[in-house]
Amino acid sequence: MKFAEERKDLCEVTQMMFDRFNTNAAGGNISVKVTDEYLIMTPTLMSQAKFCRLKPEEILVVTKTGEKVEGEGNLTREINMHLAVYETLPQAGAVIHAHPRESMVFASLGMPLPHYCEATQKLGEVITLPFAPATSQQLADTVKAYLNKRQHDLPIATLLREHGILVIDQSLRKAYDMLERIEYNAYVAIHAKLFEALGLWKANSTQLSYNMEE
Repeated sequence: MKFAEERKDLCEVTQMMFDRFNTNAAGGNISVKVTDEYLIMTPTLMSQAKFCRLKPEEILVVTKTGEKVEGEGNLTREINMHLAVYETLPQAGAVIHAHPRESMVFASLGMPLPHYCEATQKLGEVITLPFAPATSQQLADTVKAYLNKRQHDLPIATLLREHGILVIDQSLRKAYDMLERIEYNAYVAIHAKLFEALGLWKANSTQLSYNMEE
Protein backbone atom coordinates (compact mmCIF):
# COMPACT_ATOMS: atom_id res chain seq x y z
CA MET A 1 0.00 0.00 0.00
CA LYS A 2 1.41 3.37 -1.03
CA PHE A 3 2.11 5.89 1.72
CA ALA A 4 0.84 3.60 4.48
CA GLU A 5 2.04 5.68 7.42
CA GLU A 6 0.74 8.93 5.97
CA ARG A 7 -2.66 7.36 5.31
CA LYS A 8 -2.81 6.01 8.87
CA ASP A 9 -2.02 9.47 10.25
CA LEU A 10 -4.72 11.05 8.09
CA CYS A 11 -7.26 8.58 9.50
CA GLU A 12 -6.35 9.66 13.03
CA VAL A 13 -6.64 13.36 12.31
CA THR A 14 -9.91 12.88 10.41
CA GLN A 15 -11.55 11.07 13.34
CA MET A 16 -10.29 13.66 15.81
CA MET A 17 -11.73 16.45 13.65
CA PHE A 18 -15.17 14.84 13.77
CA ASP A 19 -15.08 13.88 17.45
CA ARG A 20 -14.09 17.40 18.52
CA PHE A 21 -16.94 19.06 16.55
CA ASN A 22 -14.57 20.60 14.02
CA THR A 23 -16.73 19.13 11.28
CA ASN A 24 -20.13 17.43 11.14
CA ALA A 25 -21.97 14.67 9.30
CA ALA A 26 -22.74 17.11 6.47
CA GLY A 27 -19.19 16.80 5.20
CA GLY A 28 -15.61 17.96 5.25
CA ASN A 29 -12.50 16.63 3.52
CA ILE A 30 -8.73 16.66 3.94
CA SER A 31 -5.86 16.30 1.50
CA VAL A 32 -2.11 16.03 2.08
CA LYS A 33 0.66 16.49 -0.48
CA VAL A 34 2.99 13.54 0.06
CA THR A 35 5.20 14.07 -3.01
CA ASP A 36 5.29 16.49 -5.92
CA GLU A 37 3.25 13.96 -7.90
CA TYR A 38 0.81 12.54 -5.34
CA LEU A 39 -1.75 13.60 -2.75
CA ILE A 40 -3.57 11.46 -0.24
CA MET A 41 -7.17 12.42 0.40
CA THR A 42 -10.25 11.42 2.35
CA PRO A 43 -13.00 9.80 0.24
CA THR A 44 -16.47 11.14 -0.46
CA LEU A 45 -19.12 10.64 2.24
CA MET A 46 -16.47 10.14 4.91
CA SER A 47 -18.63 12.04 7.42
CA GLN A 48 -22.17 11.14 6.41
CA ALA A 49 -21.58 7.43 5.83
CA LYS A 50 -18.67 6.67 8.16
CA PHE A 51 -18.66 9.43 10.81
CA CYS A 52 -14.97 9.91 9.92
CA ARG A 53 -14.02 6.41 11.06
CA LEU A 54 -11.73 5.54 8.15
CA LYS A 55 -9.25 2.75 7.52
CA PRO A 56 -5.90 3.53 5.85
CA GLU A 57 -6.95 1.62 2.74
CA GLU A 58 -9.95 3.96 2.41
CA ILE A 59 -7.67 6.96 2.11
CA LEU A 60 -7.24 7.70 -1.59
CA VAL A 61 -3.97 8.23 -3.41
CA VAL A 62 -4.54 10.87 -6.08
CA THR A 63 -2.33 12.39 -8.76
CA LYS A 64 -1.80 16.14 -8.92
CA THR A 65 -4.24 16.19 -11.85
CA GLY A 66 -7.00 14.55 -9.81
CA GLU A 67 -6.84 10.91 -10.91
CA LYS A 68 -7.30 8.20 -8.27
CA VAL A 69 -4.58 5.56 -8.35
CA GLU A 70 -5.25 3.67 -5.12
CA GLY A 71 -7.76 3.42 -2.27
CA GLU A 72 -11.29 2.22 -1.58
CA GLY A 73 -14.15 4.61 -2.30
CA ASN A 74 -14.68 7.52 -4.62
CA LEU A 75 -13.17 10.98 -4.94
CA THR A 76 -14.95 13.80 -3.15
CA ARG A 77 -16.54 16.34 -5.45
CA GLU A 78 -14.61 19.00 -3.52
CA ILE A 79 -11.35 17.78 -5.07
CA ASN A 80 -11.40 20.68 -7.53
CA MET A 81 -11.10 23.10 -4.60
CA HIS A 82 -8.14 21.18 -3.14
CA LEU A 83 -6.38 21.03 -6.51
CA ALA A 84 -6.94 24.78 -6.94
CA VAL A 85 -5.13 25.37 -3.63
CA TYR A 86 -2.09 23.29 -4.58
CA GLU A 87 -1.93 24.87 -8.02
CA THR A 88 -2.02 28.37 -6.56
CA LEU A 89 0.21 27.72 -3.52
CA PRO A 90 2.99 25.25 -4.38
CA GLN A 91 4.25 25.55 -0.78
CA ALA A 92 1.00 24.12 0.61
CA GLY A 93 1.40 20.70 2.23
CA ALA A 94 -2.14 20.09 3.49
CA VAL A 95 -5.66 21.41 2.98
CA ILE A 96 -8.49 20.96 5.48
CA HIS A 97 -12.07 21.78 4.57
CA ALA A 98 -14.43 21.43 7.52
CA HIS A 99 -17.68 22.63 9.08
CA PRO A 100 -16.57 23.69 12.58
CA ARG A 101 -19.39 24.53 14.96
CA GLU A 102 -18.32 27.96 16.24
CA SER A 103 -16.71 29.25 13.06
CA MET A 104 -19.86 28.31 11.12
CA VAL A 105 -21.63 31.23 12.82
CA PHE A 106 -19.33 33.71 11.07
CA ALA A 107 -19.34 31.75 7.79
CA SER A 108 -23.12 31.54 7.72
CA LEU A 109 -23.56 35.26 8.39
CA GLY A 110 -20.87 36.25 5.91
CA MET A 111 -18.80 37.96 8.61
CA PRO A 112 -15.02 38.17 8.93
CA LEU A 113 -13.65 36.35 11.95
CA PRO A 114 -11.92 38.81 14.30
CA HIS A 115 -8.89 37.76 16.32
CA TYR A 116 -9.27 37.69 20.07
CA CYS A 117 -6.55 35.11 20.76
CA GLU A 118 -2.81 35.49 20.22
CA ALA A 119 -2.68 31.98 18.76
CA THR A 120 -4.46 33.04 15.54
CA GLN A 121 -2.91 36.47 14.96
CA LYS A 122 -0.37 35.19 12.42
CA LEU A 123 -3.22 34.31 10.05
CA GLY A 124 -3.94 37.94 9.32
CA GLU A 125 -7.40 38.39 7.83
CA VAL A 126 -9.93 35.57 8.04
CA ILE A 127 -12.72 36.76 5.78
CA THR A 128 -15.79 35.00 4.46
CA LEU A 129 -15.64 34.55 0.68
CA PRO A 130 -18.69 35.28 -1.50
CA PHE A 131 -21.17 32.44 -1.77
CA ALA A 132 -20.54 29.73 -4.35
CA PRO A 133 -22.36 26.38 -4.39
CA ALA A 134 -20.65 23.50 -2.61
CA THR A 135 -18.54 21.21 -4.84
CA SER A 136 -18.86 23.61 -7.79
CA GLN A 137 -16.14 24.87 -10.09
CA GLN A 138 -17.34 28.33 -9.12
CA LEU A 139 -16.31 27.63 -5.53
CA ALA A 140 -12.88 26.38 -6.63
CA ASP A 141 -12.43 29.49 -8.79
CA THR A 142 -13.53 31.77 -5.92
CA VAL A 143 -10.98 30.17 -3.60
CA LYS A 144 -8.24 30.38 -6.23
CA ALA A 145 -8.93 34.06 -6.92
CA TYR A 146 -8.69 34.83 -3.20
CA LEU A 147 -5.47 32.86 -2.75
CA ASN A 148 -3.89 34.72 -5.65
CA LYS A 149 -4.25 37.84 -3.49
CA ARG A 150 -2.77 36.11 -0.43
CA GLN A 151 0.63 35.06 -1.76
CA HIS A 152 2.51 34.97 1.52
CA ASP A 153 3.75 32.54 4.11
CA LEU A 154 1.42 29.85 5.36
CA PRO A 155 -0.87 29.28 7.19
CA ILE A 156 -3.88 30.75 5.42
CA ALA A 157 -7.50 30.32 6.45
CA THR A 158 -10.74 31.58 4.98
CA LEU A 159 -14.43 31.00 5.61
CA LEU A 160 -16.77 29.81 2.84
CA ARG A 161 -20.16 31.53 2.89
CA GLU A 162 -22.86 29.26 4.43
CA HIS A 163 -20.52 26.32 3.94
CA GLY A 164 -17.51 26.03 6.23
CA ILE A 165 -13.81 26.78 6.48
CA LEU A 166 -10.66 26.18 4.49
CA VAL A 167 -7.29 25.91 6.29
CA ILE A 168 -4.00 25.59 4.42
CA ASP A 169 -0.61 24.93 5.97
CA GLN A 170 2.72 23.21 5.41
CA SER A 171 1.69 19.88 6.94
CA LEU A 172 -1.36 17.97 8.11
CA ARG A 173 -0.60 18.42 11.81
CA LYS A 174 0.05 22.15 11.38
CA ALA A 175 -3.19 22.60 9.46
CA TYR A 176 -5.20 20.74 12.07
CA ASP A 177 -3.53 22.69 14.87
CA MET A 178 -4.60 25.92 13.19
CA LEU A 179 -8.15 24.64 12.69
CA GLU A 180 -8.46 24.11 16.45
CA ARG A 181 -6.94 27.53 17.19
CA ILE A 182 -9.44 29.18 14.86
CA GLU A 183 -12.35 27.34 16.42
CA TYR A 184 -11.35 28.36 19.96
CA ASN A 185 -10.93 31.93 18.75
CA ALA A 186 -14.41 31.82 17.19
CA TYR A 187 -15.85 30.67 20.52
CA VAL A 188 -14.15 33.57 22.29
CA ALA A 189 -15.27 36.02 19.59
CA ILE A 190 -18.93 35.05 19.89
CA HIS A 191 -18.90 35.47 23.66
CA ALA A 192 -16.91 38.71 23.46
CA LYS A 193 -19.54 40.18 21.17
CA LEU A 194 -22.28 39.06 23.56
CA PHE A 195 -20.46 40.63 26.52
CA GLU A 196 -20.02 43.84 24.53
CA ALA A 197 -23.73 43.91 23.60
CA LEU A 198 -24.64 43.43 27.27
CA GLY A 199 -22.37 46.29 28.32
CA LEU A 200 -20.07 43.99 30.28
CA TRP A 201 -16.98 44.70 28.17
CA LYS A 202 -15.79 47.32 25.72
CA ALA A 203 -13.29 46.74 22.93
CA ASN A 204 -10.18 48.91 22.78
CA SER A 205 -7.61 49.57 20.10
CA THR A 206 -4.47 48.90 22.16
CA GLN A 207 -1.64 47.69 19.93
CA LEU A 208 0.13 44.62 21.32
CA SER A 209 3.25 42.75 20.24
CA TYR A 210 2.20 39.21 19.39
CA ASN A 211 4.22 36.02 19.09
CA MET A 212 3.85 35.20 15.39
CA GLU A 213 6.01 32.06 15.56
CA GLU A 214 3.96 30.03 18.04
